[in-house]
Amino acid sequence: MIKKILSSLIFQLLLAVVAGLVIGSLADASVMKIALAVKQVGGQVIFFLVPLIIFGFVSLSIARLNSNASKVLLFTFALAYISSIGAAFFGMAVGYEFLPQLSITSQLQNLRELPELPFTLKIPPVMDVMTALVLSIFVGLSAAWVKSKEIVNLLDSFQQMVILLVQRILLPVLPFFIAANFSVLSYEGAITTQLPVFAAVILIAIVCHYVWLFVLYTAASLYARKNGWEVLKHYGPAYVTALGTMSSAATLGVALQCVRKNSLVRKEISDFSIPLFANIHLCGSVLTEVFLVMTVSQILYGTLPDLSSMILFILLLGIFAIGAPGVPGGTVLASLGIVISVLGFDEAGTALLITIFALQDSFGTACNVTGDGALALIVNRFVKGEAPDNVSSI
Repeated sequence: MIKKILSSLIFQLLLAVVAGLVIGSLADASVMKIALAVKQVGGQVIFFLVPLIIFGFVSLSIARLNSNASKVLLFTFALAYISSIGAAFFGMAVGYEFLPQLSITSQLQNLRELPELPFTLKIPPVMDVMTALVLSIFVGLSAAWVKSKEIVNLLDSFQQMVILLVQRILLPVLPFFIAANFSVLSYEGAITTQLPVFAAVILIAIVCHYVWLFVLYTAASLYARKNGWEVLKHYGPAYVTALGTMSSAATLGVALQCVRKNSLVRKEISDFSIPLFANIHLCGSVLTEVFLVMTVSQILYGTLPDLSSMILFILLLGIFAIGAPGVPGGTVLASLGIVISVLGFDEAGTALLITIFALQDSFGTACNVTGDGALALIVNRFVKGEAPDNVSSI
């Protein structure tokens, strides 16, 4: 049990945050030069991997809309996207309403001067993030149009390679990168006064999850003309499992058992829709990320992102969420490119975002998993009257 806790990502990130804060508060200029070097090299490695993550996951998700794709499958993808961006717009509205009331002060002034970086290592990505996104869409669409199993298999193999890069390089580097960033922020004095704000922000995000689940199940009940509580009341074990695993994929078996206990969603519908939603429906994670990027922007850059930037960010984030890797914090990792290019975050901002997101990721995942039941109820109503064989062959 202790070994499992010590090896968990959330423990490692918490340890990295504490270590960074301690180092930054006690370090002199010579120690900070080492921290700056770790931050610079770690950042270059992470941001080099971002376009590969985007291409590896988004392109395959689109390519799998092959000759077997029916209107039901397309409806399912559209439903997941609408739910995710709907949750994101809700998170944005909450952010604009409540963040100004939390007395978040910018730390841009009166910062302690950092020592000069001892060296600079540049590792340019193979492509920028927007190129990666457009290329992913075009390659995925063309593979689906030509019905090429070879290309789909190739993309699947590439995705497996990217998953291993994330697991064996990005995730091990991440705690050191975060520790270095927090040591820099602590040394400058930019973060220590804002720790109570983070606790309040995470609590607000969790409350927003429950509100969005209420919205989803209410909408599903109205559309299906059934009582969504009959589905929701069985989801307790899946919710608790998601809190522990921080992974929709790892919770999939429990989620299927939960949804099969209700009498409203047919088995052939749940067996096809729940595994699919586990990979493409990330409403809780998306809602939280939107709320947190606004918080980080206010703390580090002194202002909330403007409305037009947030709208563009949300519309793109919904696409990235569909192809997000199935690892803790995968939504943020997949969307780092637009966090940087659309919202203008630097390395300090992205490190802070990743860390705060990871600390609440279990609740976001639980919201994702539980929301899948509402969407399954909607899909069940949508396919009413179709032969079960047509659904199960999707």
